[in-house]
Amino acid sequence: MKLDPVIGLEVHAQLLTRSKMFCGCSRDYSGAEPNTFVCPVCLGMPGTLPVINRKAVEYVVMTGLALNCSINEHTKFDRKNYHYPDLMKGYQISQYDLPIAYKGWLELPDGKKAGITRVHLEEDTARLLHRTDAATGEGYSLMDVNRSGTPLMEIVGEPDLKTPEEARQYLVKLRAIVQYLGVSTASMEEGSFRCDANISMAIDGKMQPSKVEVKNMNSFRSVYNALVYEIERQTKVMESGGRVVQETRGWVEPKGITVSQRSKEHAHDYRYFPEPDLPPLELSRQYVEEVRSRLPELPDQRRARFQEMYGLALYDATQLTVSKPTAEFFEEAVRSSASQDGKQAARAKATANWIITELARLLNAEGKEITDSRVSPRALAGMLDMLDAGRLSSKMAKDVFEEMYRTGKDARRVVQEKGLVQISDEDQIRGMVDQVVLANPQAVADYKKGKENAVKFLVGQVMKASKGQVNPQKANELVAERLGRE
Repeated sequence: MKLDPVIGLEVHAQLLTRSKMFCGCSRDYSGAEPNTFVCPVCLGMPGTLPVINRKAVEYVVMTGLALNCSINEHTKFDRKNYHYPDLMKGYQISQYDLPIAYKGWLELPDGKKAGITRVHLEEDTARLLHRTDAATGEGYSLMDVNRSGTPLMEIVGEPDLKTPEEARQYLVKLRAIVQYLGVSTASMEEGSFRCDANISMAIDGKMQPSKVEVKNMNSFRSVYNALVYEIERQTKVMESGGRVVQETRGWVEPKGITVSQRSKEHAHDYRYFPEPDLPPLELSRQYVEEVRSRLPELPDQRRARFQEMYGLALYDATQLTVSKPTAEFFEEAVRSSASQDGKQAARAKATANWIITELARLLNAEGKEITDSRVSPRALAGMLDMLDAGRLSSKMAKDVFEEMYRTGKDARRVVQEKGLVQISDEDQIRGMVDQVVLANPQAVADYKKGKENAVKFLVGQVMKASKGQVNPQKANELVAERLGRE
């Protein structure tokens, strides 16, 4: 019996409209006091009527086009009926059989095309806050209605993904597309980009009728780890002769496990029917093409441009374009450079290296995004200008950069405060070289015997004596010149 994972992802992205999906309340409720961004429509009061947010529809059309989908000329909203405390009306206004966009695909880094079943529009629910009474130890829940009615775009993927890594790559690429379009912040940490995973195990290539939906994953790492765990769990069940139960399970991050929550619903359980308070939507070909004409540069297009315009390798261009803020940081840093035309390609490569390695390392250590960086693109360009001018060595530049990241100061100020100006004066370096050669007769003897590593050793001693402030290229030249006279 050969078991293979079958994975499909359902992604919800809150849309960056000014108002909510069906009322005039502001969508920007982040940080507000609970239940202050609400109205009778948000609260599901009897007699209220919804009004469609035109911009939300446009954003879903944009996303559908970016995902190579077809756009329905005739679409409508439906009532999805289920009872849960965070659903004010007892039903959710969503879309069922006629979504705005359908039958698209997303290309993974290896060229594989993962199918997109549909992209549709709905409203978000209220938010439940679970608490424990300190005195009695009893649990209770509070409800914040501010989120209720926020425009929510659902992107349903085909079960084309075979590994947790493919699922991670799919999410990274999808988030990048949504960010480039400007339709959502797509932040998993803030809850504006949420993912549910459906997973089953195919037996000898044959898909099984039962599948497990995994929820409560709030990072790419969580999705990856939850899928790894669930694949192992289902494999053990099936190899022992058991049957995988169709259910919804929740990911428990601290324990690294999934736990059963409830039986998995089917579409008929929701008793979908057309929303009687909203008219059907007609999306003309002219409207769709007009939206298409306004699509911005997308990740794949920007990656290709970075390769052609800046001479970057595929790996570097891919890393820089994986998120819109990173790509914009890079381009602003390059534009701020003082490099001459003939050196722009070298500067672009150096800028990419510092962003991908040093800046990424410092951000990852603190769990931060590039938008949180205390080093601005202009400040990075200024440091690289000093490096190009020979005022900083590579080692000094790393020390200066870490101080820039820690304090937010620019390179010039850090260098002034720490006295880290590179020594390039030949007479001064020559004096250091003379002292090092006299202090290391064995290295000189090794050089005379043809051991070239002796030069590297002596250069290292010069760098050590100068605390890394000597220009290493000058040090190497003058050590070789001094040994030539021995």
